[in-house]
Amino acid sequence: MKRKGSAIWNGNLKQGNGTVSLESGVLENAQYSFKSRFESGKGTNPEELVGAAHAGCFSMQLSAFLSEEGFEPDKIETTSEITLEEGEIKRSHLILTGTVPGIDKEKFEELANKAKEKCPMSKLLKAEITLEYDLK
Repeated sequence: MKRKGSAIWNGNLKQGNGTVSLESGVLENAQYSFKSRFESGKGTNPEELVGAAHAGCFSMQLSAFLSEEGFEPDKIETTSEITLEEGEIKRSHLILTGTVPGIDKEKFEELANKAKEKCPMSKLLKAEITLEYDLK
């Protein structure tokens, strides 16, 4: 399986701008710029796209592990905070809230940590990956 994302950049770094698109068409020509990446301009940036990808991948992996253990999650909500320092993505901090009937805290923590290590996006990132969670 192969998936594609693409980007077009026009101009120099600080005054230029670009767009990013996904093969699926769900995101098409979304604007990004120096301001949206390093300041507070309108538009997306690579780090928030990586964050969304990591959160989505992790959530699906956790759902798979829960199902394998006989638990049916009602909801898995994950945010990934990406830290960019000195030109490198240094960490992805996963913030998880799960609603999983019948599971105890220890089992949830075990499976969440297993998902943190095993999801394909975690394996791709060469950054520190941390996790905090809340079980409801």
